Amino acid sequence: MEIDPKEYQLRCELRGHEDDVRGICVCGNAGIATSSRDRTVRFWSPDTSDDRKYAASKILLGHTSFVGPLAWIFPNEEFPEGGIVSGGMDTLVLVWDLRTGEKVRTLEGHQLQVTGVALDDGDIVSSSVDCTLRRWRNGQSIEFWDAHKAPIQAVIKLPSGELVTGSSDTTLKLWRGKTCIQTFVGHTDTVRGLAVMSGLGILSASHDGSIRLWALSGELLMEMVGHTSIVYSVDSHVSGLVVSGSEDCSAKIWKDGVCVQSIEHPGCVWDVKFLDNGDIVTACSDGVLRIWTVHQDKISDSVELESYASQISHYKRSRKKVGGLKLDELPGLDALQVPGTSDGQTKVVREGDNGVAYAWNMGEQKWDKIGEVVDGPDDNMKRPVLDGIEYEYVFDVDIGDGEPVRKLPYNRSDNPYDTADKWLLKENLPLSYRQQIVEFILQNSGQKDFTLNSSFRDPFTGANAYIPGEPSNMSATASSKPTFKHIPKKGVLVFDVAQFDGILKKITEFNNALLSDPEKKNLSLTEHELFRLGAIVKILKDTSHYHCSKFADVDIALLLKLLNSWPLAMIFPVIDILRMTLLHPDGATVLLSHFEAENDVLMEMIKKVTAKPAIPGNILTSIRLVTNLFKNSCYNNWLYKNRSEVLDAFSSCYSSPNKNLQLSYSTLILNYAVLLIEKKDQEGQSQVLSAALEIAEEENLEVDSKFRALVAIGSLMLNGLVKRIALDFDVETIAKAAKASKDAKIAEVGADIELLTKQS
Repeated sequence: MEIDPKEYQLRCELRGHEDDVRGICVCGNAGIATSSRDRTVRFWSPDTSDDRKYAASKILLGHTSFVGPLAWIFPNEEFPEGGIVSGGMDTLVLVWDLRTGEKVRTLEGHQLQVTGVALDDGDIVSSSVDCTLRRWRNGQSIEFWDAHKAPIQAVIKLPSGELVTGSSDTTLKLWRGKTCIQTFVGHTDTVRGLAVMSGLGILSASHDGSIRLWALSGELLMEMVGHTSIVYSVDSHVSGLVVSGSEDCSAKIWKDGVCVQSIEHPGCVWDVKFLDNGDIVTACSDGVLRIWTVHQDKISDSVELESYASQISHYKRSRKKVGGLKLDELPGLDALQVPGTSDGQTKVVREGDNGVAYAWNMGEQKWDKIGEVVDGPDDNMKRPVLDGIEYEYVFDVDIGDGEPVRKLPYNRSDNPYDTADKWLLKENLPLSYRQQIVEFILQNSGQKDFTLNSSFRDPFTGANAYIPGEPSNMSATASSKPTFKHIPKKGVLVFDVAQFDGILKKITEFNNALLSDPEKKNLSLTEHELFRLGAIVKILKDTSHYHCSKFADVDIALLLKLLNSWPLAMIFPVIDILRMTLLHPDGATVLLSHFEAENDVLMEMIKKVTAKPAIPGNILTSIRLVTNLFKNSCYNNWLYKNRSEVLDAFSSCYSSPNKNLQLSYSTLILNYAVLLIEKKDQEGQSQVLSAALEIAEEENLEVDSKFRALVAIGSLMLNGLVKRIALDFDVETIAKAAKASKDAKIAEVGADIELLTKQS
C-alpha cells in the first residue's frame, strides 16, 4: 500500500514495562509483542474501546535477565492463537503459547546472550554473542555452527529461504543451509540490525551510524546516512519507506535514501517496526512503546501530544550542560533579582532550554545580558558519527523548502572556512553560501571570537579567506551581501504520492456504473483493458526500477482514450494515473509526443476540466498533473508556451476552501517562478508575481500554501526582473504581516522579503 508522505505524529503510548523496551514483534492483526530489560515479554492487543490504542493483555514471565529478540509463530494446531519465541541475556530461547500465556519450551545450548531468533519452516534459528547459529526442532538443538569469528548480532530469514546474519566483525553473511554463499563487506563497525526490503534485498543497521541496502549479490545499492550515533534497528514497508532507530534518540523515516522525517524520543530507540497500515512502532529506553501514524483519524488528542512534547523538552533539559553544569541545576531568571557584588561579576541562569550569561553593571546597577552559553561536546557522551567518522559536532543544516536536511560535520580544531568550502562542494551547493555556513558553524560551536590563521589558503582557489571585519579584496557589495533563509527557491516541487489501490477501485466503480447504463455501456472497459490498467499501476508502484521499466504504446493510448471518452465526472482517477506517469522517465517521454501534437491533449483536458461548473476532483488532479510536468525539463517549453492559459485556467484556486487545492495552486505558482526566473521572462514573472501576491494576501489560507507563495515572491524579487513591480504592489506590507506570523517559517520568509525591500 502507498503511504501519504505527511509527517508521522504520535498515535498512542503503551506503558507497562518497568525498564527499557528492547524488542518489538508485530503479530499480524492479533497485536504486538515487546521485550524489555525488565525480564518480561508483554503482549498488547488492539483496544476494543479505542481503535487508536492497544491494551496489555498478557505478561510472559520466565527469563531471568533482560529479553531481546522476538519472533511470531502464526496460529497452528499447536498454538491456536499463535505463539512467541524470545531470546535473552540468560542464554535461553523460550517458546510461549499466547492462548495461555505459558512457557511451553526452554531451549538451552547457547553459551552467551541470544541476539536473534527467526522461524524457518517450523524450525527456530537463533544467533548469539557466542558466534554460533543454532537450529532447533521440536525443542531440540539439531545443528549449530560457528557462523562468524565475532559475536552475531542478528539473524533473519529471506522470502527465498536463505538466512542472513549480521556480526560485530562488520559483515553480513548469506546462508544456504550451513554454507555461506555471500559475504557483504562495507560497514566499518558492528552490524546490529537486519530487515528484508521486499523485491530489493537486505537492509542493515550499524554502529557506524549508517543504514545500507544490499542486493543479494552483495552489491551495495544505497547508503542512508543521517543518524549521529549507533543505529540499532531498521525495518521496511511495502510502500518503499524505511524506518531506523538509534542511540541518538531518534527514529528516522527514509524515502529513496533520503531522510524525510526524524522523530525525537526521550531516550535511545532500541527497535522500530512497521505495522501493515504503515504506522510505526518504536521501543525506547524510557520503558515506553510508542506508535506513530500518518492517518489523521488515529492521531493522539491534543493533551497527549502536549504531554509528549513536554517529555521531550524535559529530557533535553536533563541532558544539556552549560558551563559544565546541568541545565536543570541552573537558577531561574529570578536569580537576577539579587544585585551583584562587583563590576563584571558573571552569572549563568536558565532561560527556557538554554543557559544565558549575564554580567553585573555596577554603574547602572543592573545585569547586562552577555549571551547564550554553549558548551563544547561532553567527553562523557559518545561523539556523533557521520560516514563512520566521529566528530565533535554534526550539525543539521536546513537549506530551504522541499530540500532534505543536510549533515555538516565539524571539529573545533578544523578551519571553518575550509570545512564550509569542502562541504558546499560535496553537497553541490553554491559557494556563495560560504560566509553564511562559516557564521553558522562559529555560532553553533561557540567560537564567536574565532580568529583565522593568516597563513590560511583556500584549498580550491588558493586565495585567502574573507574574514568579517577585516580588509578584503572583495568588493564592499559582495562582502556585505545579505543572506536569506528561504530564498531563492532552488529546484521544483512535485506531487509524487498516490493511493493507487483507491484509484483502481474508483475506476472499477465507474466502469461498473457504465456497464449498468445501456446508453453508456459502449464506453466501459473490457476485462483485458482493466488488466492493462493494473499493469500500468504495477509499473508506477515499482519506483526502484524506473530506470529500466517501459510503458507499452497501447497502455498510454488506453489512458488517453479514457481521458477523452469517459464522462467528465468520471475522469479524475484517470488524470491521477497520468499525473504519476509523468514522474516515470519513459512515461514522461511517451506522453510528451501527445502533448506536443497539433491537437494538444493536455491543453484540451485543462480547458475541459476548468469549464464551469467545474468538478473539484478534476481540478485537483489536473493542477497536480501540470505541477508534475516541471519535474522533467523536456516539458519546460510546453509550460513556457502555455503559461498564460494555464495560470488563467486555475486562477480561482487560491480562494477555494479546499486546503489541498490551495496547496496545489501555490506549488504550481512557485514552480512557475523558478522556471520563469531561469527563462528571464519579465512578462511571465509579472503574471506569476501577481498570482503569488493574491495568495499571500488571502486570510483563510493553509500555512504551507502561504509559505510557498511567499517563497515565490522573494525568489522573483531576488533573482527575477520584477522587484520594482513588487514594491509598487506594496509587498512591504505583506512582508511585515508575514514576519509577525506565529508560524516560524512564515515569519522567516517574511523577514527575507522585508530585507529585500530595504536593499537599493
